Parts: sequence; C-alpha cells; structure tokens
Amino acid sequence: MEGVPRARPVCPVKVVVAPNAFKGTLTATQAAAAIARGVREVFPDAEVIEVPVADGGDGTVEALVDANRGEYRSATVDGPLGDPVEARYGLINSGRTAVVELATSSGLALLAPERRDPRRASTYGFGELLEAARSSGASEIIAGIGGSATNDGGAGMAQAVGYRLLDDADQDLARGGAALARVQRIAGGSRIRDTSIRVACDVDNPLLGPKGASHVYGPQKGADELTVEELDAALAHLAEVVRRDLHLDVANEPGAGAAGGTGFGMVAFLGAVLVKGAPLVVEASGFDQTLKGADLVFTGEGRVDEQTAFGKAPGEVAKRAKRARVPVVLLAGSKGPGWEALSKQGVTYIVTFTEEGIDLRQALNDPEGMLARAAVVACRRLR
Repeated sequence: MEGVPRARPVCPVKVVVAPNAFKGTLTATQAAAAIARGVREVFPDAEVIEVPVADGGDGTVEALVDANRGEYRSATVDGPLGDPVEARYGLINSGRTAVVELATSSGLALLAPERRDPRRASTYGFGELLEAARSSGASEIIAGIGGSATNDGGAGMAQAVGYRLLDDADQDLARGGAALARVQRIAGGSRIRDTSIRVACDVDNPLLGPKGASHVYGPQKGADELTVEELDAALAHLAEVVRRDLHLDVANEPGAGAAGGTGFGMVAFLGAVLVKGAPLVVEASGFDQTLKGADLVFTGEGRVDEQTAFGKAPGEVAKRAKRARVPVVLLAGSKGPGWEALSKQGVTYIVTFTEEGIDLRQALNDPEGMLARAAVVACRRLR
C-alpha cells in the first residue's frame, strides 16, 4: 500500500463494496462477492453491502441489474451480419428503467475475426434490442455502446425502430456502412422517440475525419486503408442527408463517432443524450444512497493506472466517497503509469496482487480466492 496516505485504524460497522469487473477473470458482481467474503472474514459483525459498478462498457447490464436487484430479460435480434443472436438486457427501478448494451446485439465479439466487415455490419439488432426494452414498459433507457462491430452511423438501428432510409429508386437501403453512400432521403420516424435515452459514452471522437469513427476504430473492425476512406465518405453523406431532412447537424458533437457513429445516430434519430459512462452508471447503481452511514468503501479493477482515476468506475466511486468523507480501499491485480493520481481522487489504500506476492498466473486460476485474500490483507492492516 505504498504511495498513499495512511488512515487511522478502523473497525467498520458498515462497508460498501463497489468494484468494477476484473477484465478477463471476474465480472463486477463476482468481484464484489469475493471482496465481501474477505471483509467478513476480518470484520464478521460489519454490514457489508455489495454494489457492482461499471463505466458503460461490457458488464454494464449485469452491474446495474445486480446492484439494483433488478430483472434480466432477453430478446432474439439480428446480429451484426444478420445472424440471430440472443441479447440480454435488464430492468431496474421497478421496470421504469431498461439497461442495454450494444455489444450484445451488434458487437465485435459476436464475429470471428475472418467475418469482420464494417462495410456490411449493421446496428439493426441494436435497434431491435432498444425496441424490446421500450416494449417491456420502460420509460427510460440507459445504453452502453462500447465494443461495436459496426460503422453505419446508427443507420441500421434507425431502420429497426421505424425510420426509412431510401435510395434513388425509393427503395429501402441495404444494411451496413458502405450502403450509406447511396442514401437519398430519410422518411418515417422513431417508435421510441418518446423514451428518454442516456448513452454512456467515454470518447470524444467526432463522426468524421482523422479522429472520426472510420479512421480511429474502423481498422480494429476489419477495415483496410481504402475501406476506411470509403466508410468515412459514406458517413459524411449520411450526415448531410440527416442535416437536410431532419434539420440536425450533430456530426461534430463529442462522442458522435463512438461505436462506428452510433453515438451520432442515437442523437440524430432518437434524441438521446451522450454522457460520461462512469458517473452515469455509478449513479444508477444506487451507490450514493449506500454511502449513508458507511465507514469504509472497497473498489477495484484488474489494473489501475491514470485512466482508473479519470474516467473509470473505481475513480468515480472514490470521488463520491471522498465527498462523503468515507475512506476508500482499492484492490487491483497490478499498477500502471499514473496510478498515484488515485490518492487525490480519494483512495486511501491500494493493495495489489503483485505487491502482496500473489502470482498473477495463480490469480488467473483462482481469481475469486485471490481477491478475497487481498481484501483480508487490506482489512487486517486497517484494523
């Protein structure tokens, strides 16, 4: 726990456990359970509350549903290339709020590397997922849009919820990013436009240009140099038609380039609001309410660095706990550059596997056990 200020000894009555996922090993829910087990071993009389958190990427649905004791639902939708996939979403706040992730319907992980093709991949299935969430009775949707396989500016999503994107023969446009070069007009409208949608978005990329969707994210989705230029030009054409027909000019809005331009599409077609992911999800988890009367907070993720402090869920947890004057212990597999910034965010102690002599290969074999052990180490030092 070197490098962070030492707090006075504590014998907590109430402990809040709010970790992010430990990527590749534990979900946020599993991590919370493991840390809670370690805390109870040292402080058996303490009230331990588990609040798994996320920052808008993979695991957002699970974190929010489990933190709020919500309900899981699923819908069969079109995958990025049209294959049927089972996409899970969640309902919280007595069903008033739905939580969805684009990756479950239109995600890169749904395609083998040799099938990745952003010219053809579509967000149509994500639109179907949003429609399913709305049809469940939710009046509000929280959407995470990380991990997409697409570069279609949210056009497929728009088609799935009621818009018609028409070519010069007045025929419905084919799906995929390349087809956008042929869109001539937009008709119809959204069946879910009256639903409040907040989008967890942690990138500032505009839709177009060197820092836009195609140039920055296209290559990881299978686009070569020529395809990147083709897709960027196609998105530029879509943006112009949207400006003319929908009277909206949002291509330069920060985050418009997220998820292959899905950020742009959600604002233009659905009236959604793009917000920073970690504050959105941590707030929706109910974490602030659990801080009342808390003596100690645990958070953590697989590797901590400067990004953890600025933009990730553990940094947001620490910031909120600091405002409430509750000390924070952060558990992690290892440290990276800039981890020192966490002390200014409110982290009191950091315990890492590597500094405690826990071999990372061993941790991969028993991640829950090793995380519980790290929590025990931290609690004994606090006592």
